[in-house]
Amino acid sequence: MPRPHKSRKQDDSPEPDRRGGRRGRREADTDSTPPGEADQAGAARRAEADGIDERIAATLRIIGGKFGRRRLKYTGDPRTRPMKDRVREALFNLVGPSVIGSHAIDLFAGTGALGLEALSRGAARATFIERHYPTADTIKENVASLEVGEISRVTTGDTFLYVRKLPDLGPEPWVVFCSPPYDLYIDRADDVRLMIERLMAAAPAGSTFVIESDQRFEIESLPTAGREVEWDVRNYPPARVGIGRLAGEESN
Repeated sequence: MPRPHKSRKQDDSPEPDRRGGRRGRREADTDSTPPGEADQAGAARRAEADGIDERIAATLRIIGGKFGRRRLKYTGDPRTRPMKDRVREALFNLVGPSVIGSHAIDLFAGTGALGLEALSRGAARATFIERHYPTADTIKENVASLEVGEISRVTTGDTFLYVRKLPDLGPEPWVVFCSPPYDLYIDRADDVRLMIERLMAAAPAGSTFVIESDQRFEIESLPTAGREVEWDVRNYPPARVGIGRLAGEESN
């Protein structure tokens, strides 16, 4: 998760004007800029200072399926790190038809792009878990925009706690997306492992797990609750994506 940007203090004290007056630096710098351009430049500087990537915010979209190319609302909040388009497209190519008729479970949902992409490609329903209230509200707006409210559930709360108190998620095979801030795999490694183990133990037969981390984390080392899991791990630097498929035995 990107660290909040701390802007460096600047000396904005007025400078002497050669004509005898005193003028502020910002005033002097923007005197000749047309008002519209000045407003845009100021907004861009504020966005950069806040760590916001306006390019991603303006282009986030569904890639494939019935909602392909539909735009998704994204504020550019640096606490939310959307998966890059090329990585998202690659992982759904790897998941393939397993998503059709599945229950998509989007952990640490952020923008909700993974769960919504799954619905676009044929998932029967989707559950999104996101602890940040404004971000969860944005997911709800995207759900409403795509008119998939009847098959979507957005839960605002801590993902680790949600999994500890895991509700009945129905009989359909799951496609579980786990794409948290990369540092979480380091700072809360034990919690991540326990969370995945609990989900593995509860998942219906034929479920699929999609794990995105960076190069510091060994996806293949995740516990499987004694179940047979076949991992396919690919590198998309700096990301690593692992697709784990549960064998078709009955769930515990």
